[in-house]
Amino acid sequence: MDLVSDAKKAVALLRKAVTNRAAVAEVRRIVADQPAHRLHHYRVAVYFADGAVNMYQMRQWYRPLAELAKTWPVVVLSRNATGARALLAEDAPPVAFVPTVRELERFIATQDIRVVLYVNQNMRNFQMFRYGRRWHVFINHGESDKMYMTTNQYKAYDYAFIAGAAARERLGRVLWDYDLDTRTIEIGRPQADHYSGALPYTPDDRTVVLYAPTWEGDRPSAHYGSIASHGERLVGALLATGRHRVIYRPHPRSGVVNAEYGAANRRIIAALAAANTADPASHHVFDDGPDLGWQLAAADVAIVDISAMVYDRLAADRPLMITRPADPEALIDTHGYLAACEWLDARDADAIVAETDRVLGDADAVARLEQWVAHYFGDTAPGAATARFHAAVGELMESWERWHRRSLDDQDLDEEETEEAELDD
Repeated sequence: MDLVSDAKKAVALLRKAVTNRAAVAEVRRIVADQPAHRLHHYRVAVYFADGAVNMYQMRQWYRPLAELAKTWPVVVLSRNATGARALLAEDAPPVAFVPTVRELERFIATQDIRVVLYVNQNMRNFQMFRYGRRWHVFINHGESDKMYMTTNQYKAYDYAFIAGAAARERLGRVLWDYDLDTRTIEIGRPQADHYSGALPYTPDDRTVVLYAPTWEGDRPSAHYGSIASHGERLVGALLATGRHRVIYRPHPRSGVVNAEYGAANRRIIAALAAANTADPASHHVFDDGPDLGWQLAAADVAIVDISAMVYDRLAADRPLMITRPADPEALIDTHGYLAACEWLDARDADAIVAETDRVLGDADAVARLEQWVAHYFGDTAPGAATARFHAAVGELMESWERWHRRSLDDQDLDEEETEEAELDD
């Protein structure tokens, strides 16, 4: 059995290597046909070492970064070929494909990058941390109460841009000897100012329900996914009413660890297609597109797992329910919104129609939601988060200038002392 397992792993590694080599060649051809990057042009870099499977972490930042680039030019430092290929094919900021450390060094030497932004905790981030005299800033790819949001890795960055008071409290509970006041800057959720995508149907009197589950997770403590425990039954109940429209947006990694989870995902997709065939006016949506925003704005109610989607929806200030993990070992941080949210237990998945009606008509639930929105994101008025994001980058640019001037003064002082010593000799 071990030999069979080892053989499968070897084949998978070989297949991955061949795929990556082909992607590298393709990306280099694409880059060769594009104009060269202007010298000493970029001030902000986004470091992205992941492949195409984690593009969702970058896509949500495209529009905020495009707005930021009007003031400080932005480039993406892409280390992985499949990730670079996806970035080059999409509406991303300019891309520098730098798969090797040597290529990364060469590109950085041609630019004036002062702030480096990171959207995840990829191990290869460490290769970028070696470069001093610039600010390394963790901006993350979402806001949530998952354990990922309190990792000690925050200490590796000079600063972290966080959503609001809830994030500050969360970090304060977990991280020892971490200067929250100095090293965290609250910016809200600038992505919410740039919702993207066009509505793929004509609105009518149907109640629109967004079901956006996460993947199954790779360990019991992170088993937040609900597709197998809740998903099929709740989607089936909503499809049966004739008065609901389902938008189904599963996590792109659904089924990568658990085959049954992936099979349940495919059955839901098939059920949506069958319902649309039976009633073309229903316009149920299986959404696997790159745009995130129209779903949050269109849904009357959202059903999500413990993931960043909770807080994407919370930032939209609209009703939502959260699936309670079926695995009792899944960690749930009940210090924040999860202590007062609208839970959906697996045993209640069949009763989802009554549950959604209740949430939509509950004035107390709406009032609680407003309080939590403010706690997590602060001012959610249109443009407010974007203004805070730009102000935070502006503060770091000013700080960079101060430190740069100080280093030049120190250099001049060292040169003067050296000259004096030579004269004394």
